Amino acid sequence: MSRRSRRIPAVVRSYCMGLCMGTADAVPGVSGGTVALLLGFYERLVTGISAITPARIGAVCRGYEPGNRADARAALDEMELAFFVPLGLGMVSAVVLVAGAVTALSESHPVALFGFFMGLIAVSAVVLGRDLEFSRPRPLAAGASGALLAFGLAGGFTALDGTGVAIIAFVGAVSMSAMILPGLSGSLLLLLFGQYVYLSGQLTAFVSAVVDVLRGGSLEAVVDPGTTVAVFALGGFVGVLTISRVVRLALDRAREVTLAFLVGLIAGSVRAPVVEAGVHIDGWTQEAIGLLLVWAVVGGALVFVLDRLVGGFSPE
Repeated sequence: MSRRSRRIPAVVRSYCMGLCMGTADAVPGVSGGTVALLLGFYERLVTGISAITPARIGAVCRGYEPGNRADARAALDEMELAFFVPLGLGMVSAVVLVAGAVTALSESHPVALFGFFMGLIAVSAVVLGRDLEFSRPRPLAAGASGALLAFGLAGGFTALDGTGVAIIAFVGAVSMSAMILPGLSGSLLLLLFGQYVYLSGQLTAFVSAVVDVLRGGSLEAVVDPGTTVAVFALGGFVGVLTISRVVRLALDRAREVTLAFLVGLIAGSVRAPVVEAGVHIDGWTQEAIGLLLVWAVVGGALVFVLDRLVGGFSPE
């Protein structure tokens, strides 16, 4: 750690890490887990999340009794809340900012926005898959299966009703569990389920309603988007604590095959932003196709530049 970094308070460093990770998680094709790996706190992230157990949460809740305070403090230290609270606040800040931009751009410049996402996704698959051995049968089959699955899902038949509590909880669990997996973007999964723009809009509406309340507005406008955000967050919390463990187990037992499947999933997902852009326009004219491709090049170039700057992305 450099002398300058030691002078930066730990809370500020954690918050800035959260900003970087949250920005990545909010953009389809870019993985917050990859950012955590690149910034050097991935192992701490996974270890800290694994430390959040019902027993430790119970110990903290019983801490109001004098005889249990030592156990509560020990549980808090083991769960590293001093690190994870500012990290989480940084992530939330970034997601709110990106969600607002996505909501606005999806209405004003949908082709450019989703063309940019297409480039991010396509080139991410290339740079993440270059170190995998797709020449062997099992990784090849896993990669092809992931690509075909994502390509089919991106066709639109998996677009889910955005108002159902169960649906929002489900996509929250799945997308947030992907947060800690390098190479797999939670926002990409939201895009596959047809939920990305809807949830970005709900988050933006919730933040705007809260600001209005602080200025003397009515609480009624907070209820609907606030409920959606709360259900998504609850599903995400469950997903991070459960589904992510399942995927980590798969990585431990069949690492190469699992990584090949995840990279294939990303590759096949390149269809999703094209389908999403088509929903927001009247038809695919030559001008629209050209604009989509131009912004895809911009998004892809950004991934290549970042890849060179950090010395190579990895799906591990």
